[in-house]
Amino acid sequence: MKITVCEMPDDPEEFSGAWERLARHVRRESSDFVLLPEMAFYYWFCAGPKFEAGVWRDAVRAHGEWGRRIAELGTSVVLSSRPVERGGRRLNEGFVWTERDGVRGVHFKNYLPNEPGYYEARWYERGNKPFIPFEASGWKAGFMICSDLWSMANARSYGKKGVQLIAVPRATGARSVDKWVAGGRVAAVIAGAYNASSNRTGSRGEATFGGHGWVVGPDGDVMGLTSKAKPFVTVDVKKSDADKAKSTYPRDSLYLD
Repeated sequence: MKITVCEMPDDPEEFSGAWERLARHVRRESSDFVLLPEMAFYYWFCAGPKFEAGVWRDAVRAHGEWGRRIAELGTSVVLSSRPVERGGRRLNEGFVWTERDGVRGVHFKNYLPNEPGYYEARWYERGNKPFIPFEASGWKAGFMICSDLWSMANARSYGKKGVQLIAVPRATGARSVDKWVAGGRVAAVIAGAYNASSNRTGSRGEATFGGHGWVVGPDGDVMGLTSKAKPFVTVDVKKSDADKAKSTYPRDSLYLD
């Protein structure tokens, strides 16, 4: 299977042009999976420290409109997250899009920062559901949306449940790129699974985004890394490699209890 990760601009006008370029890349590479950044279809409203109902509604609306355009990418599966309202609660929902089922929510972001540029806890609530694997085109996958990545107990749980791919859509800063890549590598090793991530670029308020989407193998090797010069990267991955990794060190000892 081929998976494409990317770094996409925060600016809505720049995003539209990058979307067309991404679609051309995906079709040229015959990619099967595409991972987009966290809440990719609107500017990073969480940079603002004060919740604004009108901005939230616009963000929800924009994700609905762009969600109907996902087929333009010409791939079988697209993963990302979106702002939603469920039971009167505002949430950040990880979703999987497929040609057959369209957009389907499968995870709520659990760990929310509340700091300059990333006031997420003021804009929406934590998810209250466990980290549950989902199926996508024959792969067993799981979400760790941005800050969720640092909950390594959930990476271990995913590994014990047989997850082959962990998707990490992000909106993370330029000063912490190495830290985030390191986190992706550790989560991959703990889970014995591929770890894929896409991020924003540009800036919004106090947030300056660092790009650097990645694909990391089940033993922590960086197989692909995006950059300003190469914002889209496609990597071949094999389910069998993730399955085999579950029975090798350190997974063979991590999963004993």
